[in-house]
Amino acid sequence: MTRVAAVDCGTNSIRLLVADVDPYAGTLTELDRRMTIVRLGQDVDRTGRFAPEALERTFAACREYAAVVAELGAERVRFVATSASRDVSNRDAFVSGVREILGVEPEVISGELEAAFSFTGATTELRGDEERLVVDIGGGSTEFVVGRTGVEAARSVNIGCVRLTERHVRSDPPAEAELAAVRADIEAALDLVEETVLLRGVRTLVGLAGSVTTVAAVALGLDAYDSDAIHHARIPYDRVAEITRRLTKSTHAERAAIPVMHPGRVDVIVAGALILLAIMDRIGASEVIVSEHDILDGIAFSAAEDPA
Repeated sequence: MTRVAAVDCGTNSIRLLVADVDPYAGTLTELDRRMTIVRLGQDVDRTGRFAPEALERTFAACREYAAVVAELGAERVRFVATSASRDVSNRDAFVSGVREILGVEPEVISGELEAAFSFTGATTELRGDEERLVVDIGGGSTEFVVGRTGVEAARSVNIGCVRLTERHVRSDPPAEAELAAVRADIEAALDLVEETVLLRGVRTLVGLAGSVTTVAAVALGLDAYDSDAIHHARIPYDRVAEITRRLTKSTHAERAAIPVMHPGRVDVIVAGALILLAIMDRIGASEVIVSEHDILDGIAFSAAEDPA
């Protein structure tokens, strides 16, 4: 067993997992898992740069995480940055800040590697070798991975709950024209995915990340967020469609009043739910299996395998 720390820095949130991992047995014993909404991707779609306040929010979370990593004595740390960090013009400021705080070089990974980590994290615990589509709906991008015991095809596209919200949504509740623009971007992205990933023949859909888990928590009628109840829950298509319709018609205040809604997701959950529903429509999925284990777990497994 190797004690590792994995950090996943996305467009909307930054997350930490410290765990004892045996990559050969496929086991992971969680010691600490936490998430902070930092909105690193604030205005990136429009400006192409990280906002100073977004960087400071992210660095503040990194300082908190560095203390946890030191306290738990992780032997290896791997910090992975995803969609928002790929193309910004001031990426060096982000990299140097993380390096100074955590003592590791943040890796700005490709969408394909992001997809592979997500697949590993989501499917290691699932039994059977049926073909699965793993979908990781992030803030800036969404990853699609098809495989049985490993990745057979993958594609990352630039649709995410933060990106689409910032691009199109101005009204409260969202106007029909704004929702139509979000849906159009999603459908165009799904067309791109189908150029390389066969979606329509896949029978099992596994959904990851905050948009999916939030929809699941609402569908389950939870009074408070409960990871154990959400993990591997099966949410029928009709419930996803019903919740998505309700969210699109709700105001910011009404969404904020939902008990399981994280404050950092209130303004972006509509776009996230629309992405999930569109994917289910495209492949004809009768349900989505929700996984609380995702790219973060995949990063932890990779850190344990690294001989460095």
